Amino acid sequence: MSDAAQPTAAEVRAAAEAVKTALDRHLAAVERRSGEDDPAVYEAFNQLAAAAEVYDELLYDRYDEVTPFEIPGAEDSLPPYAGPEEPNAISVLIRRDYAVAEPQRLLAQAQRVEAAEYDDGPGADQDAAGTIHGALGILFGEFEPDEIASRHKEFGLEEGDSTLWVTAADEPAEPGEWLEAPFEAVDPQRVVCRFDVSAVFDDEDDEDIEGAEDAEDTEDVEDTDELDELDLEEDGELEPLDAER
Repeated sequence: MSDAAQPTAAEVRAAAEAVKTALDRHLAAVERRSGEDDPAVYEAFNQLAAAAEVYDELLYDRYDEVTPFEIPGAEDSLPPYAGPEEPNAISVLIRRDYAVAEPQRLLAQAQRVEAAEYDDGPGADQDAAGTIHGALGILFGEFEPDEIASRHKEFGLEEGDSTLWVTAADEPAEPGEWLEAPFEAVDPQRVVCRFDVSAVFDDEDDEDIEGAEDAEDTEDVEDTDELDELDLEEDGELEPLDAER
């Protein structure tokens, strides 16, 4: 960034003052909160997040420094619940991502399903099992999504991120009403609960665990030697390990 485009020291100072003001407002809103999902607290949180982001950017542009804290953006959290207190209906929205890790295993499973359905001879759609998109259609048509989730490795799939949202409704939807765009009309303020699963969370936990393991490495040397001896059979050969364990 050129010197002309850099923020002035006064602008950085003003941004810092804005963070202080937003911090005071957030604390005041928390102290006066009327319930778990108080909209005033939610609004103060977003204002604090926005002020902190501006300050962080200006501080970096002017002084090449960053703040030691990180506030999640508003898009990372749901707004306060504003749906009916006693919903007459709910919708459960689920998304699960997979990678096709073993295409040949996927094709083999689909061909097995096809063979079982056409015991008396080849069927008209039997060639579909020979393509990846055809195999996916066969397997997801044969098995429930929950069963595929629990047996994904058998189908050559690798789990990615997943999310489940439970939303409240005043009345059940009319049959066929939302089928063309099932996730288009989700109102975030009617989300009762949400559950996310992501490798991002696992990576964060792994970093914490690795730090603790590194500190214990020198203490575990003797124990590791003992475990290696236990893996040896009486004839001195290594005992095969269970790959699924």
